[in-house]
Amino acid sequence: MLTVKEMNDLEGKRVIVRVDFNVPLKEGAIRDDNRIVQALPTIKDLIGKGARVILLSHLGKVQHKLAEENPAKLEKQIKEGSLAPVAARLSELLNKPVVFIEETRGDVLIESVNDLQNGEVLLLQNTRYEDGEEKNDVALSNFWASLGDAFVMDAFGSAHRAHASTYGIPEILKAEGKPVAVGYLVEKEVANLNRCVDVKDGDRPYIAILGGLKVSGKIKVIESLLNKCDKILIGGAMAFTFLKALGHGTGNSPVEDDQLAYAKNCYVKANGRIILPVDTVVSDAFDPAIRTTVQTVSTGNVAECFQGLDIGPKTRELFAMEIARAKMVFWNGPMGVFEQEGFQKGTIAICEAIAKNEKAFTVCGGGDSAAAAKQFGYMDDFSHVSTGGGAALEMIENDGRLPGIDVVS
Repeated sequence: MLTVKEMNDLEGKRVIVRVDFNVPLKEGAIRDDNRIVQALPTIKDLIGKGARVILLSHLGKVQHKLAEENPAKLEKQIKEGSLAPVAARLSELLNKPVVFIEETRGDVLIESVNDLQNGEVLLLQNTRYEDGEEKNDVALSNFWASLGDAFVMDAFGSAHRAHASTYGIPEILKAEGKPVAVGYLVEKEVANLNRCVDVKDGDRPYIAILGGLKVSGKIKVIESLLNKCDKILIGGAMAFTFLKALGHGTGNSPVEDDQLAYAKNCYVKANGRIILPVDTVVSDAFDPAIRTTVQTVSTGNVAECFQGLDIGPKTRELFAMEIARAKMVFWNGPMGVFEQEGFQKGTIAICEAIAKNEKAFTVCGGGDSAAAAKQFGYMDDFSHVSTGGGAALEMIENDGRLPGIDVVS
């Protein structure tokens, strides 16, 4: 792949950069600007080369199908999805003006792009304001592609989606013989995650830790990791589907009954390489306002009126022991309801065990795992923290392949 570092002769050229500015907002204020910060090396590199930088990003969900069934909700999504606060923050971080265009296509946008001078930066409005974005609409892709002389993919969190801004634009520009490349962020993500895909002997034992809610959302990654890992540690709510499939009582814990056969077959196929919790912290209610009891029970002893909300102390010790032996660790998904203070110990224990194993190459697979690592102060203890949970999982699933990266290869 061509990298942005290798791109030359960009002075005066219009370079379209797909970034990931899908930042959390509250009442129009940015709560975490990490994704903007992560894009700075690529943007600054292009500015330094005299390029005219055109930035594209989505923000939040914009469900155009609501136009008929719930127009008020669609209007709310559009209002909350404005990239105006992002443009203001990016301007502060770059210490220079950023031209923000409220439109996603049309004459105003074209004129603004034509007015850009060397080293200037323009951010157009949320790409998902366009109904054709997620459909990879040909007309939309062609319009956006017409704005640029080159393309840089630096939105790893969107690289698993073949949308107009992630796939359509580079496909068209590449066919026209124009340069397409990956930015510094995507280059770093690919290098680190490919190490978890193409596993070398020096990185064994290789341990994967999976948590979160649903088995169904991670079927492919479980199957892929079984072909790569020495052991898989499964915690979080998804563990209860496996436990029920093996005949254990799970009480009111969330279970995907339609995945029981898969879970059992998967466990048998693993031949001892899947490690499940041996004890669980349970409660009589998920809602703390009505909760009366919290206790720790052995696996299989979850009473009907209780649900598991975290892994127990023996499981924390067991998982930590496995992590201590590892030479490489991939983690995706919390071990419990870490948003609630009483059920954070399992997720913290994973972070602590990884932090203590200084000899291992460790990857936090984005999403809730990254949020937890940041919340508990362990971000710097990982060799790599991915900026895209869904993209990281799909890259593992697909042996290093993602549409938004393959198209620029």
